[in-house]
Amino acid sequence: MPDEKELEFLRSQIDEVDATLVELLNRRVALAARVGEIKRESGESLVYRPEREAQILSHVRQLSSGAISDESLLLLFREIISACRGAESRTRVAVLGPEGTYTQAAALKHFGHQVDIHCALSIEEVFRVVTGGDADYGTVPVENTIEGGVSNTLDALFESDLTICGEINLPIRHCLLSKAESPQAVKEVLAHVQALGQCRRWLAANLPAASQRSVASNAEAARLAARDDTLAAIAGEAVAELYDLRVLERGIQDMSENTTRFLVIGRRDVPPSGRDKTSIVLSARNRPGALFDLLQPMARHGIDLTRIESRPARRGRFEYLFFVDMAGHRADGLLATALAELRDNAALFRVLGSYPMAVD
Repeated sequence: MPDEKELEFLRSQIDEVDATLVELLNRRVALAARVGEIKRESGESLVYRPEREAQILSHVRQLSSGAISDESLLLLFREIISACRGAESRTRVAVLGPEGTYTQAAALKHFGHQVDIHCALSIEEVFRVVTGGDADYGTVPVENTIEGGVSNTLDALFESDLTICGEINLPIRHCLLSKAESPQAVKEVLAHVQALGQCRRWLAANLPAASQRSVASNAEAARLAARDDTLAAIAGEAVAELYDLRVLERGIQDMSENTTRFLVIGRRDVPPSGRDKTSIVLSARNRPGALFDLLQPMARHGIDLTRIESRPARRGRFEYLFFVDMAGHRADGLLATALAELRDNAALFRVLGSYPMAVD
């Protein structure tokens, strides 16, 4: 039998802690609101400060004693920051829709729930909505641990004047969703092309007779599957309830450590946070060893390149653009020097943004 006196005492202690938390949360929101007033008085309209939020999250994680997991702690503080930001003004965020996409989940993980979500029909529309000012920021997928880069996003980054303001890493756990009662009744599987690729081996082994069709998003696949019980969608489990679908199988991705990296795009540059990443796009001059020579300043100045992705330049035969990520902010001394050398030697060069690394 439990010790009722001890339980009663512990519950009273929890009530006291809760009362203190409520008082402190109200105080924090009031302080954030005052910060907003001071910023507005000085003519600054920015509410979302990626570098400041990254610093706060890194700081609270360092303060933790370990009684609460890092994941839970960061989730709680992201929502606290979101509530404080919302006390100033609600941030408008464009995502790839319809409702229920992984892109929306990534945006809510990063910004918290005190935001207004705009569901766009395509990645290109996310860029257009932010460029036109109908959203303050956008969230788009850029790469996956199984399928690599998302070509639509890379092309849109090159063609747009928007800047990268942040990044989000989201674990992806795909499910097979359908109105059908069993996988064997499924005639066609719908999903975003990336999701189909991430589940390629599972589909071949378990649904070899079912055809596959790529659609704009996994949530769109779920919406279509809700109308026809011969169809199945690949999407997250949360989407099943949203579209009244059965979860026929869980965890059908080909790698258990399946993660998609998303970018936050906006119209303003981000100051250094102390733990940053810089993304650039460039092309090499058409001569042997040009790319090797081009990237030598990075090695000479000790710059850590974290990713290189190539895309056709669409302006000549076998000409390519190279998307490069590196550790550091472009305002940092060594990186600034290396980027200046790179700019002088490249046929094309543009900084896509310097932004805080994801805090996970």
